[in-house]
Amino acid sequence: MIPIVFIHIMGFKKILIVPFFLFFVTALPEVHSQENIITKKNLAFIEYPGFPQAHSSWGSIGYNSGNNTVYIGVTNHHDKVGFYEYSPGLREMKLNGFINNLGYLRPFQWQAKIHSKIVFGSDGIVYFTTDGGESREEYLMDHPQGYVGGYFMKWNPSTDQMTNLGMAMPFESLKDIDIDPATNILYAITYPQAHFIIYDPAKNDLRDLGRLASSHVPRVIFTDWWGNCYYVDWRQRLVKYEKGKDRLIFDKNSLPAFDGTPGSKIITGITAYAKDEKNNTIYIITYGAKIIAFHPQKEGIGTVDDLGGVADSEVIPQWGPYVPNLNLGNNGKLYYIVGGHGNYIKQDTGVLMEFDPKTHSHKIIYEYESDELAEASGSDIKDNEGNLYFAARRENKNTLDSHPFMIKFNPEKEVQK
Repeated sequence: MIPIVFIHIMGFKKILIVPFFLFFVTALPEVHSQENIITKKNLAFIEYPGFPQAHSSWGSIGYNSGNNTVYIGVTNHHDKVGFYEYSPGLREMKLNGFINNLGYLRPFQWQAKIHSKIVFGSDGIVYFTTDGGESREEYLMDHPQGYVGGYFMKWNPSTDQMTNLGMAMPFESLKDIDIDPATNILYAITYPQAHFIIYDPAKNDLRDLGRLASSHVPRVIFTDWWGNCYYVDWRQRLVKYEKGKDRLIFDKNSLPAFDGTPGSKIITGITAYAKDEKNNTIYIITYGAKIIAFHPQKEGIGTVDDLGGVADSEVIPQWGPYVPNLNLGNNGKLYYIVGGHGNYIKQDTGVLMEFDPKTHSHKIIYEYESDELAEASGSDIKDNEGNLYFAARRENKNTLDSHPFMIKFNPEKEVQK
């Protein structure tokens, strides 16, 4: 049987004979493509050349959209810190040098690592801070042979020149940094006393707003799209520096936590974040393994939604896993790697996770033995092609050695080194 279709053209009825197979095809409902399947071709593990003694990279990674470059600080966790840059366009990892040489540090000014994220001014200048990060800092803070203190550093990509901007506080590390992109004013947090620092590099003006925590110093600060800066106090309450009124304000309530979460997990605060400015949301992961959607306001603290835990697990406490990293894909889903510091979903296994904020559903993408992937760090690092980056490391189970590398990941397409 051949279907007959009547159509009207300029008021005249016409008979159109349609072959059966064409009628069948056009009559089918719209077919949507299947969800993208992530394979190992969506990931690339990229090594750091020229530093065989390298141990780790911590949170010291950031993406500069101005020159389409990822910057990473890589350390031997003692006294040598390599400053690397990766070009997604050239697919090249390059060692710019070591910060003790680039920053003209004298022996007593030694720095063990960059712990802070790497941030960027509106003019493309790169900023980070330095950290003691080993026993001379932990136990000999004011000893003549101990740790002198952390520095603000800047890197000019146009001239390949590093400048030491000076020390924030004697004997204090600088654990994290962020920037107000409108003014290029820097925010920082010190260790071990958790002082909140505001520094204007253009005016060389540094202000200490005092201590915001105690006992243990949370490792992450972050800014919103208005240039306000956020931290947490010892009760895991959000603390906001509201730049418009030059004041600190404290939330009334602590961030969500699982019942029974130990105090050590509360006071250590936030481990990672990722920003979704389009939807006025900053996603946060706490040390207590909660995923939180924070909706900032220009004035006041803003609101918080509890999205649940970082994983579905009946084997370990929900507050157990450690997640010092977070990225937001162009598909609206969150990606993070669970594991490290002895806190895993599966013992000695790094797990790459996908989380859908709309459905609160988790998906395990890959599991890696710790000699492939033990831990990863880094917050909100995405290039203009939607590639996500993590500063990772693997561990040798027999020798306990650690080896750093960078992960390049795109959940929607294959990537190349």
